[in-house]
Amino acid sequence: MDSINKKMVQCDVSDIWHVLGRTWSLVILRNLSTNGTIRFNELKRLVSGISSTVLSDRLTELEGHGLVIKKIYQEIPVRVEYSLTKQARELEDVLEELGQWANKWKPKQKKD
Repeated sequence: MDSINKKMVQCDVSDIWHVLGRTWSLVILRNLSTNGTIRFNELKRLVSGISSTVLSDRLTELEGHGLVIKKIYQEIPVRVEYSLTKQARELEDVLEELGQWANKWKPKQKKD
């Protein structure tokens, strides 16, 4: 692989790490993985504490990186649904293992 192609691959990899490392991204992906196709307000209720603006921004970023599909239905009112792409579905095992790891190493709660 020549140096130009190598730089492009490294850039793409660092881009995806940046997107996945953003606050809420993994939580959004986990909820889409668990719930399948879901509407914006349903997802907002599931991701406790996220603002509509941030949720919209993260979904747009994830869609731009090929991880989320946004489907708009031309109805009144307009219905918008989100789901994972085939590419993102390949992350499900990784997300599951990450969740298991987090549960194994989460701090024990003190009993009063």
